[in-house]
Amino acid sequence: WPRLRAAGLPFTLFVATNDVDRRFPDFMTWDQLRELAKAGVTIGAHTASHPHMPTLSTEQNRAEIAKSNARFRAELGKQPELFAYPYGEFRLSLRELVTEAGYVAAFGQHSGVIHPEGDNFYMPRFAMAEAYGDMTRVRQAINALPLVVADLSPKDPFLGANNNPPSFGFTVKGDAAKSINRLTCFTPQGENAPLEILGDHRVEIRLDRPFPAGRARINCTIPATDNRWHWFSRRQ
Repeated sequence: WPRLRAAGLPFTLFVATNDVDRRFPDFMTWDQLRELAKAGVTIGAHTASHPHMPTLSTEQNRAEIAKSNARFRAELGKQPELFAYPYGEFRLSLRELVTEAGYVAAFGQHSGVIHPEGDNFYMPRFAMAEAYGDMTRVRQAINALPLVVADLSPKDPFLGANNNPPSFGFTVKGDAAKSINRLTCFTPQGENAPLEILGDHRVEIRLDRPFPAGRARINCTIPATDNRWHWFSRRQ
């Protein structure tokens, strides 16, 4: 916090409330969170127990959100406006729950750039931890441009036994569509994904191997000028 404050950089801290209540030594305390909030740091919600939300029932997820917000109201005087899905895991049914709870926006953890045509309740974030946190990576993310897509399939990013691998496709929009022939997509295994461009702007990807267990993604980029990249990612 002192470094970010000295640099004048705003930030949001997403908090899973159970671990604060348990006073784990590697977690901040409510007193520390109150100090941050008073200083202007945005405190965001991250559920109570940090579960794998797509695998829980609607009522279990609703209870997670309600418990978390009750603790924020008790300790900070209000509930957060921003929400981050634990592990970045999302499915369509969760959007209704987070809007119902009063959040104004929510974040996954798929690489990409926020833009006006994106989904405010599944916004992208670049990972900046461990192997992905050096300055080369930071500069690349800061200079990234949106790769705007429409007609995304499948609509729900949650993968089950019957749709893995997914039949993945999207339509490229905006400035990047002019360079669609330079599009490259990467599979969860880090290989070039076989893609087919239909018409002028439609992209279809058919993978011959299922996504590995755990969280995986397809990353797609189109080079722009000045060593910048249009970037789109879908986490499954």
